Amino acid sequence: MERDIPIFLKIAAVLGFVYLLAPIFVVVLAGFNSSDFLSFPPDGFSLRWIKKFLSSDKYMTSFLFSFRLAFMTMVVATVLGTIAAIFLSRSAFRGKGLLRTFFLSPLVLPGVVVGLSLYAFYLSTGIGLVRTVWGLWIGHILYSTPYVIGTVGAALAVYDVSVEEAARSLGASPWKAFWKVTFPNISSGIQAGSIFAFIVSFGQFEVSLFLSAPNNEPLPIAMYNSLRYKFEPDAAAAGIFAITLVIASVLLTNRLVNLHKMAGGRLK
Repeated sequence: MERDIPIFLKIAAVLGFVYLLAPIFVVVLAGFNSSDFLSFPPDGFSLRWIKKFLSSDKYMTSFLFSFRLAFMTMVVATVLGTIAAIFLSRSAFRGKGLLRTFFLSPLVLPGVVVGLSLYAFYLSTGIGLVRTVWGLWIGHILYSTPYVIGTVGAALAVYDVSVEEAARSLGASPWKAFWKVTFPNISSGIQAGSIFAFIVSFGQFEVSLFLSAPNNEPLPIAMYNSLRYKFEPDAAAAGIFAITLVIASVLLTNRLVNLHKMAGGRLK
């Protein structure tokens, strides 16, 4: 039986959503500002900064680079995260909790720490990854993979492994049993993790700040560098397109992923 939610909890939830969404609202309005400078509230409505973003070689190049980088990160993070989640869910050994904590540590550590550590590692080892696309890609994979591990691990937690064992007992090979039985049952977690990895990579700032190359700047770094020298609303216009992409990714996640199934059925 469902319980009525106390009114103070409803009010707290609404205030929490307002607090979280207010910066997005400010960025969107600032992007449509008719003023020559970034300000809020806007002086008027105009599409001039949207048009400037679309015609800017710097921003469009950074936007497309961020998209390609996020897509490549998503592919690798999905594969690595799924393998790691399956290994952690089906293995029993001393130190398993410590290994899980190690895999998920990028979620706990600040991005500045991860970026600075990778930069120092690249610099000290002399492996030629300092300020390169490959070094940046490795950093994004490292920071995005834990999200895949978390979502796939959640799907595996409610999956009955005896179904796969039954397929094995009927003559299916380990790979066929996984692909035909296990994979369809955890595909929701894999899809959610892959889209989360894409979103995290696309909006990643701290790691990119230390590892990005001057001629290959992700969109957050291009926006940051632009605001360092001028205070024009074109950075807010760029933020509108980034927000739109993230919202589209979230809607796609909601469309593709059966969150009810991942939660293990109906809550009682």
